[in-house]
Amino acid sequence: MFESLIGLVAIIALFVIISRQQSRIGLIERELGALRSLVLSGVHVAPPQAKPVEQAANDSMPADAAIAAVTDIAPPPAGEAAAEEKPPTEVEATEAASGPWAAGEAAPAGPAPAQPVAATAKPAQKPDIETALGTRWAVWVGGIALALGGLFLIRYTIEAGIFGPGVRLSMAAVLGLVLGAVGEFIRRTGFKVPVQGVAGAYIPAILTAAGAFILFGTVYAAHGVYGFIGPALAFTLLGAIGVATIAAALVHGQALAGVGLLGAVVTPMLVASQAPNPWALFGYLAIVLAATGVIARLRDWKLLMAAAFVGTGLWTILYMTDAPGTNLPVVLFINAVTLAVLALVWLGRRGGEAEPARGFDWPSVAPGFFVGLSAMALFVDPAYAAGDALPGAALIAALVAVALYRPLALALLHAAGLATVLVYLGIIPPTSVVSDFSGGALGVDGLPAAVADTLILRIGIVLGLVFIAAGFWAARKFAASAHIRAVSWAAWGVVAPLVILLALWFTFGNLDRDLVYAAVAALLVVVLATGGEWIARGEQPPLQGGAAVSFALGGAAVAALLMLYMAFGSGWTTMLLGAAAIVPALATRRRAYPVLGWISVASVIAVLGRIAFDPTIVGAEFLSRTPVFNWLLPGYGLPALAFGFAAWQLARTTNGRPRLAMEAGAALFAVLTVAILVRHAMHGGVIDMGAATLAEQAIYTLIAIGAGAILVAVDMRSPSLVLRYGSLAAGVVSVAFIVIQHFVALNPLFTDESTGRIPVFNLLFLAYLLPALTAGGLALYARDKRPKWYAAMLALVAALLAFVYATLSVRRLFKGEFIGLWSGLGQLETYTYSALWLIIGVALLTAGVWLKSQVLRVASAALISVAVLKVFLFDMSELEGVLRALSFIGLGAVLIGIGLFYQRLLTRAAKGSSV
Repeated sequence: MFESLIGLVAIIALFVIISRQQSRIGLIERELGALRSLVLSGVHVAPPQAKPVEQAANDSMPADAAIAAVTDIAPPPAGEAAAEEKPPTEVEATEAASGPWAAGEAAPAGPAPAQPVAATAKPAQKPDIETALGTRWAVWVGGIALALGGLFLIRYTIEAGIFGPGVRLSMAAVLGLVLGAVGEFIRRTGFKVPVQGVAGAYIPAILTAAGAFILFGTVYAAHGVYGFIGPALAFTLLGAIGVATIAAALVHGQALAGVGLLGAVVTPMLVASQAPNPWALFGYLAIVLAATGVIARLRDWKLLMAAAFVGTGLWTILYMTDAPGTNLPVVLFINAVTLAVLALVWLGRRGGEAEPARGFDWPSVAPGFFVGLSAMALFVDPAYAAGDALPGAALIAALVAVALYRPLALALLHAAGLATVLVYLGIIPPTSVVSDFSGGALGVDGLPAAVADTLILRIGIVLGLVFIAAGFWAARKFAASAHIRAVSWAAWGVVAPLVILLALWFTFGNLDRDLVYAAVAALLVVVLATGGEWIARGEQPPLQGGAAVSFALGGAAVAALLMLYMAFGSGWTTMLLGAAAIVPALATRRRAYPVLGWISVASVIAVLGRIAFDPTIVGAEFLSRTPVFNWLLPGYGLPALAFGFAAWQLARTTNGRPRLAMEAGAALFAVLTVAILVRHAMHGGVIDMGAATLAEQAIYTLIAIGAGAILVAVDMRSPSLVLRYGSLAAGVVSVAFIVIQHFVALNPLFTDESTGRIPVFNLLFLAYLLPALTAGGLALYARDKRPKWYAAMLALVAALLAFVYATLSVRRLFKGEFIGLWSGLGQLETYTYSALWLIIGVALLTAGVWLKSQVLRVASAALISVAVLKVFLFDMSELEGVLRALSFIGLGAVLIGIGLFYQRLLTRAAKGSSV
């Protein structure tokens, strides 16, 4: 108490000192006004080595010396002064400007004086650390100390029991009034303009803010703590303090508003009560928020407004989570006040002011976040949602309404949409929104979580209609002027209804087949597609199919997907999903919307996801074992045909990237159709995850090679990047199959798999000779149509396949059905390999010369080199008698024959060149 009295005496002494200095400060201001007039008139008035008045003051120059420095400046000639003298009214308006107004901040009184073009001013020096400590920090800390000192004084007297409650409150009120009066007196009696560079340390504003801080706490304690005054009088006094704070902030600047807001928000925490009254607390916060909104709106102080919303929102969430009892009307009241202040005060239009066509109000993010969080809590928390979920839905609808009423508050729309999505995803049984586990059951704070009921269903229907109506109406309204707003409204007008429909189907519907929900989804398809066309007609120029239209039509496509899943079984769903790609492709005949082609592409992705989930189309237990003619044929074949038709249609209308994607989808599903039918047939009508056999792998390899040939042929007739690169990919994939599976992993020489009992048409014929013929044929066909490396790769692989086929056929001839390597080698078999390799080498050389293929000639040379090494390194040690001799004789004859052949070839080439 004694320290507080000392502080009060110090304030009074400071007031006396400041009052005695007013005459000298007034004289300095008059002289500075005269100097300003001279400078703005364009006369050179700066003598050598002269210091500005402010710098002289900072250097501890006496006030008399500063006045002398001003009066020593020579006046301009009489004629020039008369011609360029500033009008008196402008000077008076400049002197009347009071308060810490920063650059770009409107002064409260008088129009801004026009600055002459020729006038130049010397840049102000940056204040040093001494100036900062003495002018800014001291004032700030002093003001905060005064405000907190008053509150701590009240707290101390409560704990010590020195005075009664009435005396304590009276002392606090007197302290607050004295601080406000001192601040206003200083401002009125000469504190016109703050020291240059320290506008934020405006002493009258700091003192007034401290007084308002203490008065707020005093009135709240008189009602909420002691009950001296009732709610009506408390609200009246708080409203009066709020109005006074508004008036003072308009005069003193943003410092008062900011400090006053901080004090108003912190006051309920410093002056606590054993039995708090929520209506008193939130009535008080509502008045503070409204007063702050008026101040911020008049001065366009965005940071102040955002801080006020954050403070109110934090108190709301704190009350909802920590309050011992629940008071739903209080929660609804403070959220309603928040939205009202945002819509009617902060974003309220002045007379004749038009709504901005573009822009985003970032302070509205705070109310959107906190009101949306409150709405979610009213849905989920059992303390609020156990009886009725309508209040949460009302808050969401209010967010949408305010966002529609004030387009700048677009953040409210995002908050409403996100809250709706989270709430309705949370009602799905496996994903219920919870915060902890209690007794093995899902719950919130030890209470069982609110479960979905028929009311949630009805609310979902209403909210879905709200989002569709508001979203599409606003998207149409802003389609031509504000594209981001239009896209945002269209997006939530699509996303929220779709999520609600999905959640309600999972929660209340029949997941196997539900015609009621399918009908709702079909209706949603029509509504979204019609809405997209309606939005497109509002574009400038119309029917461009922008992002908002794309969201609407994309939502219609998703609704159609849900409709198919709800109405049909798995087999029909897969086929209809593929056939659905035709619809947007045909729509491009009437509308050139870019999204239509991508919707067809989305159909390809949907079918791929469907068959990845269940490759059997109808389930393994329902798939027939009949080869070819089963559900696999239409399940894979019809989408392939539909994708091909969609690509053909897109090539004649939009002809963009979607067309290429559809071509790739058609080619992929054509290959998948054949491959899955082969696997079904070769596994006895069962599709499982077992390892493929060599025969099955041979079919896949032939399919890949055939697909590459088909793509090359189609690309020759209708050039396409997809077909070009698709054919290259098919060739590379087929070669990889051959090298990895045919030569190594599934080679019967290593696996000892049965090669079949039929002499010629056996596994070796299917796995090696047929791929060799097809790869060689594709290499020959693609020689002039694809890169050289592509044809060379296929030719080399074809030669290796032929070589392996011949070698393994020889071994089968000697070993029978099973040709495993561990069964050993006989002498005649060893000799036969040498002779065979030489014959194949000669055949490759002949084919290479005839086809003018360097790859085949090089392969021939490599194979003959291998035969030579085998004869000299293996046959010499393993063969005996006549077989060894015949091996070397045959090798020598072949090599000599090759030499003669090359000599004749070169001689013929030389004669041809000489002619």
